[in-house]
Amino acid sequence: MKTGLIGLMLWAWSSSWLPSAVAEDSTHPNIILILADDLGYSDLGCFGGEIDTPNLDSLAAGGLRMTQLYNTARCCSTRASLLTGLYPHRAGVGAMTADLGLPGYRGFLNDQSVTIATRLRDVGYRTYLAGKWHLRGAGNPECTPINRGFDEFFGHFNAYASFWREDLFYRLPEGRERHDYGDDFYATDAITDHAMDYIAEARKLDEPYFLYLSYNAPHFPLHAPKEVVDKYAATYADGWDEIRERRYARMLEQGVIRKSFKLSPRGHVTKVPDRNRDSPYYDEQIPAWKDLPSERRADLARRMAIYAAMVEIMDRNIGRVVEDLRSNGELDNTLIVFLSDNGACAEWDPFGFDNEPYPKNRLHTGDDQLAEMGSKGTFHSYGTGWANASNTPFRLYKHYNHEGGISTPTIIHWPAKISRKGEIDHQPAHIIDLTATLAEVADAGYPAELNGKATHTPAGVSLAPILDGDQMPERPLFFEHEGNRGVRRGQWKLVWTNFEKCWELYDIDKDRSEMTDLATEHPDKVTELEELWLIWAGENDVAREKIEAPSTGMPKLYYVPKK
Repeated sequence: MKTGLIGLMLWAWSSSWLPSAVAEDSTHPNIILILADDLGYSDLGCFGGEIDTPNLDSLAAGGLRMTQLYNTARCCSTRASLLTGLYPHRAGVGAMTADLGLPGYRGFLNDQSVTIATRLRDVGYRTYLAGKWHLRGAGNPECTPINRGFDEFFGHFNAYASFWREDLFYRLPEGRERHDYGDDFYATDAITDHAMDYIAEARKLDEPYFLYLSYNAPHFPLHAPKEVVDKYAATYADGWDEIRERRYARMLEQGVIRKSFKLSPRGHVTKVPDRNRDSPYYDEQIPAWKDLPSERRADLARRMAIYAAMVEIMDRNIGRVVEDLRSNGELDNTLIVFLSDNGACAEWDPFGFDNEPYPKNRLHTGDDQLAEMGSKGTFHSYGTGWANASNTPFRLYKHYNHEGGISTPTIIHWPAKISRKGEIDHQPAHIIDLTATLAEVADAGYPAELNGKATHTPAGVSLAPILDGDQMPERPLFFEHEGNRGVRRGQWKLVWTNFEKCWELYDIDKDRSEMTDLATEHPDKVTELEELWLIWAGENDVAREKIEAPSTGMPKLYYVPKK
């Protein structure tokens, strides 16, 4: 049976089935969808991390943690799937680059994909976006939040933006009032300020609202106030080896991972690719922390301290929103979903922006240079070693379809409806499922046409059974980004990287760290899953031939071999 038919049957099933938790009360809840940018799987306290995240930890304690909800390995593609319920290629955003002229690789939302904002607005919701959009690409400047279902927008359009520069952030529709920060602008605070303005507006109008709170933290450039960074200086002086061991132990203690999931080694692949070929972001093998020179350790520890400060500040701002809901008696009937768009990012200071001459991967030494890191006019990332720690215990990072690239720390909080307070759910799901879930909660329909064109049928299914403590039906989940690809069904996962160029097979129930490749032991399973993947690729506009990408610094090849 073709996977498109499978997806259609499951979508119809989930749309017609209303769980008891939702059926009891037809009042539309407020919905807040919070998306972090490049947050690693183990960064939050409630997922094993040492970063101070009391507000998110509290949401987890009063809600549900999902440990196997998958993303699409990249910022823009995840946003496309999150908002439409489609696989990213079907929505037109299979790659983050210029328009490649193929339906799955336009770089912006196509005109056959309907956003959840549009669907919720059609049933009476006010719809707001505060933060990162990243879905219009260079090929379609008209693909803005306001033109895709949102009533109000404050944020930025591109992959990243300086946290200190107000001029990179926009307010739409044109002429709407915005805060004037002067020299006090900091992106995470400003995004939250506007989000709270939106909530206050909806409260005055006495209308339910959908708030998409799309933070750009902790995506590079690493920017945070010095006083918060200093708090973590001693913590990360211990290095990534020690941090990984501590996180791994806490994750086991919390029940986030199973004892059979081993801590992956620092060297995650059997060979290092040619960096001039198709994988420019994969760096050299990660050295032991103790083997690094002291000056390099000081530089790297400071980078991670800035990153941690960015996560803490994001958590503080989420706390502002939660406290506002609580003080106004709205927290119980507000559905809050928190997640990250992809795994941790291993890129080494890869770009500047707006033609500003940032030094790339410069070693900072001495107290003055170290103190300068994270301030206005600087540009840093934290690289492979810390990305590996952020993704504890998994392999690889953003861009790749191994668990380190596509695993999302997920929290769902809704006191009035979720009885599983403080529980952890390990069922596999996908970011495409959240649109179906929000639509079911709000009783929002799906239009057959958009601007005179037939719309694409969503691929996701509602997660409402999980909220009620029930089991989801087994189904395949699919992945492709930059030629890296994968498919997960039940306990089995088939995965491919562009630098290994072969299928690997893992029993995820026993070996989610992907340490033991079983492809040679189960060739029939490889063939079975590959066939499913190829059918899916054909149905979802995934490229079936070599594509030469423009010269943008992106990988040169997106390649899916024909069978």
